[in-house]
Amino acid sequence: MEYPGPGTASNVPGGRARVSSCGIQGAHCVGAGGLPAFTAGRRSSTAWLLVAVAAAFVLAELVSVPLGMGLQWDEVVYVSQVGHHAPAAYFDSTRAWGIPVLVAPLAFVTSSVVALRVYLAVVAGLGLLAALCAWRRVRPDWQLALAGLLLGGLWTTQFYGPQAMVNLWSALSALAAAGCFVRYIDGYGGRGALAGLGAAIAWMALVRPSDAVYLSAALMLAALVLRRWMALVVVAAGLAAGSLEWVIEAELRFGGLRSRLHLAAAQQEGFGFHLAFGSEWHALNAAMGPLVCRPRSWCTPTAGDLWPAVWWLALPVLVGLGVLAARAAGRLRSAVIAVVCALALAGEYLVMIDDAAARYLLPAYALLFVVVADGLGWLVSWAIRDRPLSCARLGVLALATTALAGHLVSQHLVLDRQVASNQAWESDYVTIAADLSALGVRPPCLLNGEQYLPIAYLMGCSSNGWVGAPAPGERPVLLVRVGQPPNSVPKGWHRHRLSGTGVLYYTAFLPG
Repeated sequence: MEYPGPGTASNVPGGRARVSSCGIQGAHCVGAGGLPAFTAGRRSSTAWLLVAVAAAFVLAELVSVPLGMGLQWDEVVYVSQVGHHAPAAYFDSTRAWGIPVLVAPLAFVTSSVVALRVYLAVVAGLGLLAALCAWRRVRPDWQLALAGLLLGGLWTTQFYGPQAMVNLWSALSALAAAGCFVRYIDGYGGRGALAGLGAAIAWMALVRPSDAVYLSAALMLAALVLRRWMALVVVAAGLAAGSLEWVIEAELRFGGLRSRLHLAAAQQEGFGFHLAFGSEWHALNAAMGPLVCRPRSWCTPTAGDLWPAVWWLALPVLVGLGVLAARAAGRLRSAVIAVVCALALAGEYLVMIDDAAARYLLPAYALLFVVVADGLGWLVSWAIRDRPLSCARLGVLALATTALAGHLVSQHLVLDRQVASNQAWESDYVTIAADLSALGVRPPCLLNGEQYLPIAYLMGCSSNGWVGAPAPGERPVLLVRVGQPPNSVPKGWHRHRLSGTGVLYYTAFLPG
């Protein structure tokens, strides 16, 4: 047991009397290393902290991200598989069916973007709450709430929460899976923890198979070292269950599993040893550049856009502090498991693929913030341990509070810039769609070329031209960036300059 219960002795001098009082009155008591600990009764009464963080996250999503923001490229791919607004976009070799399953209940009923944003924001908040609850009893609720605040405060989390994208759901799955794993090996939860572990791994594999493989490898290694054979079996079974659809689809659509993996590697510029630390640093400030650095040469850091990513440099130090604090509190094993899982998930993107995006590392951050909360919790409890507070303790408390507030504010500033940049692109999508409509382009139609997918979805057109010929009756359109020579424009097609855009300057080619 990591938290003393009523009538148990603490491992600090005088701990028996202190813990007994804590157990009777429900006040929080001091555990090993001076960290606040909660009795079972106190834990149940502080669950509102997790609910409050999840609710605040939902509110931040709804306030910070425009509810009417149109679907982006990846979102169109996922939503069009189950919606009725436009023909289904091409579902390439890298994708999995978790997000279409997630949005299907709403997409079957309505094509309203506002409804989709609200639905995904609320579901993301519930997912955060569930993932944090997976760690209860191995961490006090207030520390889990702090970890949730750190994760929910990232601009990437708030930006992608209301979007039909995979990375946040992979992060929440990883957080839940690791929490259930730790609960089981620490003797909490029993079969319920195993069931949660298997379900979280299976859902993660359905959403993002590659992330699930890396996380499962780390958890199975931990199970082997700790000789927890049932946990090993459950992780393997969850991975197999969640990946089954992906493997079957590989055989039916891509010529087998090996062929699908080869195609997926080609789309990611090849799997192998590729250091992407610099590109990921730049991608943290995506308002200064593209959301995805593909190729990585698109994202070259400059001195003017580094300030919002300073927290990245502090993260290893805070994680190290968290590990030390967890060791003092008797939670070293769970902290090490969280760090190992996070490193496995981060390594996939930092050294194995040749592109970068801020959202790629969300699963790693979700796990590391649990350990960071250990360290920050230790600092706070050290600062408030004695009364009256000394100047040094007040200084530490003020520094920690200021750093946390500054981090949250800077993340919100980056989010605002990213939303503004995204709205400029979306405005151009709407303008281009209106220009094409004025040229007589209406369903059934087929778009191809530059940024064709979001525009095709807006217009209700097909977007599969790059993998097949137009269907009978479909009017094809080719979008070409102004100044670039059109490739393979059929003879007799007419050029139409699309005007009125602020970011995207395109020419449309249509058959005569």
